[in-house]
Amino acid sequence: MTTLPSASGSFGEKPDLTFPDSPAPADLQVQVLHQGDGETVEAGDDIEVHYLGQVWGGTRPFDTSYDRGQSISFGIGVGQVIGGWDEGLVGRQVGSRLLLSIPPHLGYGDRGVPQAGIRGGDTLVFVVDVLGTSR
Repeated sequence: MTTLPSASGSFGEKPDLTFPDSPAPADLQVQVLHQGDGETVEAGDDIEVHYLGQVWGGTRPFDTSYDRGQSISFGIGVGQVIGGWDEGLVGRQVGSRLLLSIPPHLGYGDRGVPQAGIRGGDTLVFVVDVLGTSR
């Protein structure tokens, strides 16, 4: 069993990630940190989230909506975002806080996003608060 990072904070609060001394899992891992009781997110919905993203083992987030004080919305399950988000967020409930460990083939692959500090082959870890969904 792969050990996933731990995340501090409650739903709606900016989390801090603490990484284990183990390698990143090879497959998508989704851990429910807080189970919401709202609507279920379906493919094709517009989803609204707050999130923090960090490279596995990294010391700082490469992106976080909490610092901007503004959530984001996008189509889910339709290829508008990285595959790990499409696979990991569909079927979840509004009000949930999720930790996603996303392997390179469901993230940015071999190209990475150098300007964001994401190297090719990096595993990405996100904490995502699902704020809403609409059809």
